[in-house]
Amino acid sequence: MDFSNINWLAVLVCVVVSMVSGSIWYNPKTFFPIWWKGIGKPEGSQPGMENMGMTWGLTVLSSFVQAVFMALMVNALGPVMGGPSLVTGLTTGFLLWLGFVAPTYLVNKLFAGHGLKIWAIEVGNHLINFLLFGAILGAWR
Repeated sequence: MDFSNINWLAVLVCVVVSMVSGSIWYNPKTFFPIWWKGIGKPEGSQPGMENMGMTWGLTVLSSFVQAVFMALMVNALGPVMGGPSLVTGLTTGFLLWLGFVAPTYLVNKLFAGHGLKIWAIEVGNHLINFLLFGAILGAWR
């Protein structure tokens, strides 16, 4: 793994982009109410605030780790696909999502009893982020 080829500014932008896209995706006017009800939470209740510092800290850390490893994968797969670019970044993001995120979440959601609707909401958010990460990291050279 060659961390010297990573565009660290692009990685930080990816983290910010994931926070913005997640806040839009899980907004009360978008998917949050459906998701909240689908995971079995009572209507009108709100997420607990007692561990929000840890929750947000680990969320940012997770986005950072995903962006770093997406950068590594875009750099590794780019030459195979004609060089790192917007298209190879998008392709890399999609393939990683399709091969690892979507099937892992499917199994988890089915065994948790949450069903396909919750799976679609959650992996949809990850698909958007993986595509955005790939596009940013592939195009920003």
